[in-house]
Amino acid sequence: MGVSCYTVSVIKKERCCSYDRSGNRRYRGPRFEFCGIKTKHFDLLDPNCFFTDDTVMTAAVAKALMALGKEIISKPAENRLKIETALISQMRSFGKKYPNAGYGTRFSLWLRAKQPKPYGSFGNGSAMRVSPCALAANSIQNALELAEISASVTHNHPEGVKGAKAVAAAVYLARHGSSKAQIKEFIESYFYKFDFTLAKIRPGYSFNETCQGSVPEAIEAFLESTSFEDALRNAVSLGGDSDTIAAITGSIAFAFFDRDPSSRLGDAVLIRRAQYCLTPELRKIVRDFEEFIKE
Repeated sequence: MGVSCYTVSVIKKERCCSYDRSGNRRYRGPRFEFCGIKTKHFDLLDPNCFFTDDTVMTAAVAKALMALGKEIISKPAENRLKIETALISQMRSFGKKYPNAGYGTRFSLWLRAKQPKPYGSFGNGSAMRVSPCALAANSIQNALELAEISASVTHNHPEGVKGAKAVAAAVYLARHGSSKAQIKEFIESYFYKFDFTLAKIRPGYSFNETCQGSVPEAIEAFLESTSFEDALRNAVSLGGDSDTIAAITGSIAFAFFDRDPSSRLGDAVLIRRAQYCLTPELRKIVRDFEEFIKE
């Protein structure tokens, strides 16, 4: 396929446009974020697309895991400090390298702090970057332990950790042959209940960047999807924190649908278009991480 599950999870959003008095188009951030789109019918990618903090931090987590190696990450309890140190180092390095990716206020302060400490957040930033932990894990327990560590370096509120673990579980199960029903059952048993449908919540759903207010919705967008692209459209159609919801939904959906060769072929064009939005450095991390999780 030429692209790992985690990378397609962070397909970029075209910037939202408005017009000045002369009729010239002006851009103001990710196209679908804050714009409240409520339909699945839109142009998913175009030349104005760009990547956001979801992409950058997911790449940072992937690079940290590769630097640590499989032996260390297979034993999170024994190597917690090493894993935390690597994650913090890569996340801060990438944050400084890509300073305009759209980080939240507190995360931006964390990136610049002399001695970065977790700040009790339950924002969905912990869930948006967690997919490499699931893809590199050798068991569901390993995925959950890595997810907890990756979240806790910043988002150490119980809800922040819960959101990351729920997404990691869904990605791991999706990649390793579980059905949608099995994934739903696992998430409902340990994390969130799905007592809603997208159609029911779409009209009143608004921007919510908390884990508890966006992770269940992102997982539901996957559960109701018929393909990887359809999952992304589901996520964006909610009209909320679209780049992060789509990042979460996409990470699960790609892991699930990539198991089917026909689905893989159908998504190839979309994936290539997404890759064009990445820098050479980020594309290299994609390739390297693909090889890392194959070994």
